[in-house]
Amino acid sequence: MSKSLKRVQSALEAAGITVDVREMGESTRTAIEAANAVGCEVDQIAKSIIFRGENSGHVVLFLTAGGNKVDAAKATEVAGQPLGKADANLIRTETGFAIGGVAPVGHLTQIEAWMDPRLQEFDTVWAAAGTPRHVFAISPDDLLRITGAQVAAFTG
Repeated sequence: MSKSLKRVQSALEAAGITVDVREMGESTRTAIEAANAVGCEVDQIAKSIIFRGENSGHVVLFLTAGGNKVDAAKATEVAGQPLGKADANLIRTETGFAIGGVAPVGHLTQIEAWMDPRLQEFDTVWAAAGTPRHVFAISPDDLLRITGAQVAAFTG
């Protein structure tokens, strides 16, 4: 088992969440791939979109419904600072995950997070479990609680 997957499972257990992490036979790097693999609507995929806070120099996380795109101007307003592209090294350093498998929990550092209200329209959403082939199902309320995210309108 990868260190990334173990870290996600440990974070979920520490939060009192029992989930069945699934290893998929195909890639789940994109929301469409994940939805096809799981057999759910694309918007039930909770994408972890990472930006670099230009003032803080740290990553910020936007949990977005799979079919939605983050609107840069709205996200900047929500984050309270200009946002830029987070490179793979910064993402790996602060989250512990590689692009394509960034989980919403189990990060190496404390990360500010916001959640797309669209995710709350479902009983269950699916998120990356730290690798490009592992996902887990969780209620949006539990996801919100364990990530410390704030619900905000940042998509366009």
